[in-house]
Amino acid sequence: MEETRHERFKRVASKRTNEILEKIRILGNCSNKSSYEYTEEEVNKIFSEIDKQLKFTKAKFLGGKRERFKL
Repeated sequence: MEETRHERFKRVASKRTNEILEKIRILGNCSNKSSYEYTEEEVNKIFSEIDKQLKFTKAKFLGGKRERFKL
């Protein structure tokens, strides 16, 4: 039996989401100050980029649901 597009989405999206969550957990290991040295600016830069990519990706899913700019 052939997999439907929705079933394929659920399978692939679940796998990719779990991989991302694992990478985020692993990134958290870098917070160990006994092993690493970092500045607040570096941490802010990391999470700013993550936030930016999350917003961009979410917008792709929402498609035409975004509000347009108006003056």
